[in-house]
Amino acid sequence: MSEGAIREAARVIQQADALFITAGAGMGVDSGLPDFRGDEGFWRAYPPFKARGLTFVDMANPSWFERNPAVAWGFYGHRLALYRQTLPHEGFRILRRWAENMRFGAFVFTSNVDGQFQRAGFSEDAIVECHGSIHHFQCTVPCHEQIWEADAPITVDPSTFEASEPLPRCPRCGKLARPNVLMFGDWNWIADRTSAQERRWDEWLEEQRGASLAIVEMGAGSAVPTVRRTSEQIGRRKGATLIRINPREPEVPSGHLGIAGSAKAILQQIEECMRA
Repeated sequence: MSEGAIREAARVIQQADALFITAGAGMGVDSGLPDFRGDEGFWRAYPPFKARGLTFVDMANPSWFERNPAVAWGFYGHRLALYRQTLPHEGFRILRRWAENMRFGAFVFTSNVDGQFQRAGFSEDAIVECHGSIHHFQCTVPCHEQIWEADAPITVDPSTFEASEPLPRCPRCGKLARPNVLMFGDWNWIADRTSAQERRWDEWLEEQRGASLAIVEMGAGSAVPTVRRTSEQIGRRKGATLIRINPREPEVPSGHLGIAGSAKAILQQIEECMRA
């Protein structure tokens, strides 16, 4: 089944005028980023939080910036440093090569906040980060709607995952800053940057009306189904074939292609098939 699906995926991509790329957390695993799937996966990456009985859902909550800023910024400061150091895997470059040969290029829709698509060379103007970006900060209050680039160094103790002063501060009011990331139970997230990205995405979809679109989705699970729903909705709206790459949940609606495997490995197999 997978060999036939890979051949069909290669055909769909080769015939496409535009590429819509969607990605969830599994996209970064091949680059060495931790897999937070389930509590055990989170605790492997952050052992001190296991001792405290804290899960990823617990930590990805804006209340920590009030309750314990050192713990909040220990978690997000460590992730920011990790994402800055991580090189995107070969799969990102494969996607770029495909898009460069298409009339309308590519647009990315991702729930990841890691900035890996930008680091891999995708245009900032062709990416929707639906959950925001850890590489941008905002005020925790917030006292204004400004979003600024994350340029402040954050020192994190690797044994406790607690950050030390000075912590990032709002340049206007001096209160604590936070990542411009949509967290659980988050009423203060400033969505302006993501909203602007979504407007550019809508314009791109309109520009290539009537063109052949291929959708490639990678590492998007059903626990937080935003990416999967978006892939399927655009597939229906544009009459496009969805190619879903996922090691655990490759199931797709009728007429689409589901391939079990990691993003890097499957993208490499599809490219090999295209070359052959």
